[in-house]
Amino acid sequence: MEDTNRSAAQLEKNIVLLLNKLKDNHYALSNLTEQLEKNVQQNKSLLEENTLLKEQNESLTLANSLLGSDQSNVTTKDKINALIQQVDDCINQLHQMS
Repeated sequence: MEDTNRSAAQLEKNIVLLLNKLKDNHYALSNLTEQLEKNVQQNKSLLEENTLLKEQNESLTLANSLLGSDQSNVTTKDKINALIQQVDDCINQLHQMS
């Protein structure tokens, strides 16, 4: 009988320990879920900021090209040459169709 009482007491103790671990795991999971939500929001915010900064960078690059800096002149000439090449390709394709 004493062994049964000891076994029951040990079983009860193990159940209490498991329940405590379950509770701790639940709190940890809740905290991790909250942290994940914060990180998702932060990531979204950073992506929006990154997009805004890219747009501002493009605007500044365009403004610099309008001001006529040497670097922007090279870039502008390269873009114009690329556009001319595309137009030439289109003209060649039209000639080939006729």
